[in-house]
Amino acid sequence: MAPRKNEVSFENILQDLKNKIFYPIYFLYGEEPFFIDEISNYIEQNVLNDLEKEFNQTVIYGKDADIPTIISYAKRFPMMANYQVIIVKEAQDIDKIEELEAYVENPLASTLLVICYKYEKADRRKSFFKLVEKTGILFESPRLYDNKIPDWIANYVSTLNYSITPKACVLLTEFLGNDLSKVVNEISKLIINIPKGQAITEEYVEKNIGISKDFNVFELQKALGRKDILRSNQIITYFAANLRENPLVKVIPMLYSFFSKLLVLHHLEDKSKNNVASVLGVNPFFVSDFQQAAANYRPSKLVYIISVLREYDLKAKGVDSTSTPDGELMKELVFKILH
Repeated sequence: MAPRKNEVSFENILQDLKNKIFYPIYFLYGEEPFFIDEISNYIEQNVLNDLEKEFNQTVIYGKDADIPTIISYAKRFPMMANYQVIIVKEAQDIDKIEELEAYVENPLASTLLVICYKYEKADRRKSFFKLVEKTGILFESPRLYDNKIPDWIANYVSTLNYSITPKACVLLTEFLGNDLSKVVNEISKLIINIPKGQAITEEYVEKNIGISKDFNVFELQKALGRKDILRSNQIITYFAANLRENPLVKVIPMLYSFFSKLLVLHHLEDKSKNNVASVLGVNPFFVSDFQQAAANYRPSKLVYIISVLREYDLKAKGVDSTSTPDGELMKELVFKILH
């Protein structure tokens, strides 16, 4: 068994795997499936060669498995290979996963048992998870907050030897949300025709992913921040006519995040560019936009706007619902923000 690391991170796990540093247990859990899939897929594709996989690699699913079956697989010795790999996908469907404790306490060094326990949290105080930490890898894959997605996109693109503009990161986040698998899939399409080292721009994103260049949430946010009544109404009218691409339940959270940040900005003592970017969780490139918007909205007005956004969020979700169509609710919302 390899010596324990101080930090169990996604990057460290992949680096160890690439360096052929293996552990007998990988318990991968959390609300974000992307990192779990990336680790398990790497193990599935790279630990064994094609000939070794035929006899030594087993993939099973939680709904088709039980603890005795998993243990029986894990206790087998490899045939004509140094390791055997057992991958348990959708392990959250297994009852009483902690009953693996007897095996985890004394795992077979020649087995890599990979448990993919998605969408669930683990109580790390329990003896089972403490044992996993002692004998193998216990990795949590948390869901990223929306304001962290643009930076994550920039870092991910850099690992592919490309760069991406801050606005392009924001556009991707607004259009694709926080589904990292979907984001990565779209990025893989974007870079097909871009030379290595070239930047992915907002224009390229708009052209290739189908985001309207002039009518998107980012442009609405900017127009509202500037109190540009004409431009705001043009965008919201477009949204109202294209609700499938711009649903109210998608627009409101973005505006809520934007105006909440403006309220925080008003109460910052240190309004330097770097501190604002750090506290608000935004790229420094956008700090001037937030500063300009904050100058246009007093704190009392921002408190009112946030209250209105909460009210319309409930209406969009059917609470105290009226017969007013979503398109009209959008227009009402923008009017109340601007006036």
